[in-house]
Amino acid sequence: MPVELAEIAAGLPFAASLAMATGITALREGRRRTSLNEALHELRRPLQALALSLPADSGGREAAGSALRMTAAAVERLDREINGEASPAASDRVPVRPLVEAALARWRPRAAVAGRPLELTWEASRPVLRGDGVALAQAVDNLISNGFEHGLGAVEVEVREEEGLLRLAVRDGGEREEPAGRSARLARRHGHGLKIVRRVAASQGGTFRLKRSCDRTEAELVLPLAGRPR
Repeated sequence: MPVELAEIAAGLPFAASLAMATGITALREGRRRTSLNEALHELRRPLQALALSLPADSGGREAAGSALRMTAAAVERLDREINGEASPAASDRVPVRPLVEAALARWRPRAAVAGRPLELTWEASRPVLRGDGVALAQAVDNLISNGFEHGLGAVEVEVREEEGLLRLAVRDGGEREEPAGRSARLARRHGHGLKIVRRVAASQGGTFRLKRSCDRTEAELVLPLAGRPR
């Protein structure tokens, strides 16, 4: 009858048992890391293939291309987390309008399928942010996603400049009611998107707030414009 390694370890003196248990844990962690790295390798290949098969029209190509860049960045972040590497600091000049318009292009198909308007209100000139362009794109994407996943009615994106700050708000028609069982499952599976937004806000020296009422949800990201001290 096969004997588990844990059972052998339990029968040894404490010091030897502890050493063996530590070795078993390290072995399992090594196998897990190897499996995760293999999975990352397999993710990169189809991403490269997708990048080479983007739609021919410029609008579809840009939407698909921006989505692929975000996916590749998420894979790279996962790679660093698995292998214990620090994230490189980015300090790019990021024009806001192309970033927001790319996010809207990514989400318009979802809006069309859901029969929900996706609107942009622009009350800014040509604002530029300083930081990680991919991380900022992920933050905007998660705000729009939150509106479609958890809200009702139209999703409105509003961009304003105010005293050296960029205010980017995403609004919807109020929180969607979910059946009790589904609500609990969603709570376990979701909630990561707004954590990402908060992390991006903190890294950029900005703030994030979420305001809910019975008929309106507003998520607002406030960031210092390039050239303004954080």
